[in-house]
This record gives sequence, structure tokens and C-alpha cells, in this order.
Amino acid sequence: MKVILLEDVNRLGVKGEVVNVKTGFARNYLLRLKKAILATESNIRHFNDLKNRAQAKDKRIIEKGKQLAEKLQTVALKTNLKMGEEGAFGAITNSEIADLLKQAGYEINKHAILLDHPINEPGVHDISIKVGPEILATVKLWVAEKK
Repeated sequence: MKVILLEDVNRLGVKGEVVNVKTGFARNYLLRLKKAILATESNIRHFNDLKNRAQAKDKRIIEKGKQLAEKLQTVALKTNLKMGEEGAFGAITNSEIADLLKQAGYEINKHAILLDHPINEPGVHDISIKVGPEILATVKLWVAEKK
């Protein structure tokens, strides 16, 4: 019996794949748990249409991400960090960088800003921002010393 898998099934196949399985396995496990549907012509056509739509949507998301990354490459942010004799009072975190980007006109989620550790020293820092799947942008952050 041929079925279309609706999700990944161990040792059988991945989502969207048409596989040939025994009738009992299909009826008692795959179809009952809604892990697969029968591989009729209309179901195959419908599933291929859904797959094509998803690919087109992913392509649009990647294009928007690339455009945003190009715009972010030109952005330079400036902020002050209060310093004392023994070091900084506080640090610049993801949320503060997100606020600076918002003031510059870019709505970026603080979780998309990739920092190894909070910034606690003056200078120029490169900040990586994940704007899409496998798309990173780098923003310059100028931190001035405030006494």
C-alpha cells in the first residue's frame, strides 16, 4: 500500500515522501495516528501544491532577510557606558542593542542579536544579528566612555 508521510517516521522515510508499506502497518499505525495519508493521485497533487507553496514562502523569507541584512550592514550605533576606576558600571546587553536598533528604525528581536557576552568596555564592537535562516548581518556598535 502506498502512503504519503505527513511527518518523519524512523526507519521509513521523511515528511512528504511516498513510501510502499504493508497494508496492516498502514491501517493500524500510520493512518490511525495520522502520520500518513493514502497516496491517491489527488492527495499527491494536493501535497505537491502545499510543498511548492511552502518553498515559495521560504524563498520570499530568504529574500527579505537578505535585503534586511544589506541595510543593516550600513548601520552604526552609538551609545555610552559609564566607567569607573576599576571598570564599567553595568554592561550593554541584547535588549539595549535592540532598543538602539529600534531607535534607528529597525524592529529586531533581542533574541536574534548574537552576543557571546555583554559588552562592558568602550570601543568599536561588531554585533552579529540573525535576520533569517543562515543569514547573518553585522552592525558596528561604537561605545564611548562616560565618566
